[in-house]
Formats: sequence, structure tokens, C-alpha cells
Amino acid sequence: MRQPASVRTLEEFGRVRLSDSFFMRDFLYSEIAVINGFANLPDDPDLAIAAGTKLCEDLLEPLQQHFGRISIRSAYRSTEVNGFGNANGLNCGSNEKNYAGHIWDHRDAEGRMGATACIVVNRFIPYYETTGDWEALAWWVHDHLPYSDMEFFPRYAAFNLTWREDPVRRIYSFIPPRRGLLTRPGMDNWSGKHETAYARMLNALG
Repeated sequence: MRQPASVRTLEEFGRVRLSDSFFMRDFLYSEIAVINGFANLPDDPDLAIAAGTKLCEDLLEPLQQHFGRISIRSAYRSTEVNGFGNANGLNCGSNEKNYAGHIWDHRDAEGRMGATACIVVNRFIPYYETTGDWEALAWWVHDHLPYSDMEFFPRYAAFNLTWREDPVRRIYSFIPPRRGLLTRPGMDNWSGKHETAYARMLNALG
């Protein structure tokens, strides 16, 4: 598939179904692109579709099936959009760091395919705002889904959720006072199950 260059071809690209619940169009919105007049479209649509399909089928669908509707805050970024965001201090890492992350249509330096979406689990918001316990959701995902990276943010406990070939399985938080790594390979808490960390959450959410 070529990069969309007309309304009709963009409509067709946006209608690509990545999983039961998600279409490509769900992941293309970008405030940076809208404000600055960029077309947030992939150079390699087929690679973006392949990576996005794995993100949706392996991570987003099972997460939504268990917890109910999730909202997409930020997902696919073109190299133009991400590069502009990085250069202008708009909370975007470098393009190289975002290949196989927010930039779905470029493999990373190790040749891995991947895709990231920043999401909010809507049903989790009241529990998080009452308890501050973002770790409960992090450990549930760690125990149940084949993610590569998670990064949690203070507002609504939104988090970057990454699917990637040869996953790392690393969790990081920007939420004070517990900023920093929660787990990564080699840490004592990485292996095994963590049911006690999310039992209260599951009970509260019913």
C-alpha cells in the first residue's frame, strides 16, 4: 500500500480494521499535526498496519475485554510529526528512540517491528484517583499480556503501552512520589506472579 495522497485513499487507509474493535483511523489523530498542518501518515503503511494489528490484537483487545472501554490519547506519529515534537519540547523523544514505538512504520535499531499507544483505562480512573495505586494496573498487565514497555503518567494514570517483537517487559513511572523503574529484567520483582498487587483493584472494580 502506498502512502495515502487523496481523500479517497486516506479514507480507505483509515478503514483498515486492525482488530475487532479498532480501526487505523483511531490512531492517527495528533494535536501536533493538527496545529502545525502536518499530515500524520506513514511512509510504509503496510508496516504500520502490521505493527498496529499486533498492538491491537495482543494488547488493546484483551485489556478492553477485561476492563471495559479504553481511550486513545496518542498513538501513531509520522517521523515528521515526532521529529517536530522532539525539536520543540512537545513531550516526544527522538525519532530513533520512537522507531517501533510511536513511529509504527519504522523498525528499531535491532530490526524489531513495534507500535505504541498512550491509553487511558476509563473504568480504572476513579480507583486511581482515590488510591493513587497505578501499580495495580501495571502489574495486572505484566502478569497477563505480552507487552514490551509501559510508561505511566500522572493524569488519569494514562500510560504508553508498547507491543514489540522480542519484548523487553519493562515498566516505568512518571507519577510522583514513586517515579522511576517499577520493574525490568534482572530485578527481583520481575518474575513470578503479582496477584497481591492488584487484588484490591479487581475487588473494587468488580
